[in-house]
Parts: sequence; structure tokens; C-alpha cells
Amino acid sequence: MAQTKYEIFLKVVEMGSLTRAAEQFDYTQSAVSHAIHALESETGLRLIHRSRTGVRLTPEGEKLMPAFRRIAEAMQNYADTLEKVQGLEKGCVRIGAFNSVAVRWLPRMIKEYQQSHPQIEFRLLIGDYHDIADWFDAGSIDIGFVTRKTGLDSAVLTEDRLLAVLPKNHRLAGQAVIDPREFAGESFISLMENSNQDARSVLDLAGVQVDEKFTTKDDYAMLAMVEQGLGISIMPELLLEGRTNDVAVAEIAGAQKRTIRLALSPEGSSSPVVKNFAAFVQQWVKEKYR
Repeated sequence: MAQTKYEIFLKVVEMGSLTRAAEQFDYTQSAVSHAIHALESETGLRLIHRSRTGVRLTPEGEKLMPAFRRIAEAMQNYADTLEKVQGLEKGCVRIGAFNSVAVRWLPRMIKEYQQSHPQIEFRLLIGDYHDIADWFDAGSIDIGFVTRKTGLDSAVLTEDRLLAVLPKNHRLAGQAVIDPREFAGESFISLMENSNQDARSVLDLAGVQVDEKFTTKDDYAMLAMVEQGLGISIMPELLLEGRTNDVAVAEIAGAQKRTIRLALSPEGSSSPVVKNFAAFVQQWVKEKYR
């Protein structure tokens, strides 16, 4: 924001010289003189005396100095606040997400957020847990959904149950709760090793070995394989929302869960746009999933 006549007047009095005040603001002396004249015209008072030795306040100027300081401070506060608000209304948020969040959450989140922030742009990268970690390392995303603690600034969003997913004609189909030891030796469909944290944590905890016949990078391809009777799997509840018509789903004994967190890159943590969207995400999940 350009300096106001109040700020210029205060600087002239502080420096005791129109010339030195002009140098401070990188203005011409004529521009500074014009600002002082405008303030004196506004008040209808002579505010300073000019002489070869410099500038000094008139008695009227002395009395008005506190008011001029308050006005200058208020206008600067306004300019600072306006800059922050404008900073929240324009910009781009780069998001990294795994399939369940990208499909189940983000379209609704972004739609609701853009109702009040229509000029914010979003760039979405969809991958597995390993991809998101790589994108953070490469600086490709500002914000990402993760399931484990990282060295980044992060917040817990919610806990998501891990469920057994079986073909409808499987011997365990129809059970409400399944002991994971029942999975021993079963034909199993899993994600690639670097993103198979969820299923592996359940199987390792139960000390169970399965027959991993099929491995894929895509969650929904895995679900499609279960639908075709190629094996069983363990998947997060969020991923299964609205997609359980052609499979059997059951709880796993021990109430296994994954924790979904929202992590910010160092650049994201310092961006008003990203921080504002992150706060919105946390509130959105709190309202709908807690």
C-alpha cells in the first residue's frame, strides 16, 4: 500500500525535513509537499512551520499528532488484513491423496470449499502411500493424506476400520466378525509391497500366512478381483463406501483400523491458502466422520 498523507506527515515531523522524508519513501520532495498541503487543506489548519533549519510543528499540529498516529496505524492494520484476506482467495493447492480419499472425500470437499473460495485452484495427484511420500520429498505437493506419522506438520483426521472383503460365495461370507487366523492359506489379493501397510499389519499381528496370488497397485482393481472370486482381501472401510453390492464384508476381530492424517509440506505450512484449506478439511471430516 502506498504511504498515506498521515504516514508522510508523521515521517516529515520525525525527520524534521521534507527532503529526508522524501528520501525515506523514495518520493520527490514535491510529492511530499503535496501530501502535507492535502492534510492541511483537510483540517483547515497550519500544521507545520518550514524554515531553513528544518520543520517544526505548529501548536495545532502538536495537538493533532496523536490522532494522526492512530489513523496511520489503523490504515496499516487495514492494509495488512486486506492482504491476508486476498491471499486466501487466490492461489493453488497441490494435493496428494490415495484412492479412497480422492474418490470419497475430495470431490465433496473441493465443491463445498469453492462455494466460498471460487478462485482457488486445485491440482490433485492420486497414488498409493509410497507415492505420496515421494511427492512430498520432491516438493510436488503442498498437502497430502497419509496414514502414518511423518516428519511433517500433520493432524489426525479420523480412524478408518479395516474390513475383510470376500467373494459372496466364500465359506466365511455371512459372518459378521472374522478371526484373522481364518485367513491362513487363503488366496489373497494385496497391494504392492510398499503400500500394503494396512493388510500386512492385520496379518502380522495375527501371525497369519496367506497365499498372495495377486498383487496390484490399484485399490479398485483389487476389489474387482475379489468380486470375480479370485481371492479375499483386507481393505479400509472408506474405500468400500457404496461398493459392497458384489462382495461380502465383515469386521475383523480386534477392531483393526488405520489412522488418516493430513500432512503439510514446509511450503504448505507457510502458505495462507494451504493452511486455510487444511483447516477446512479438518472441520469437514470432524462434522461428517466423528
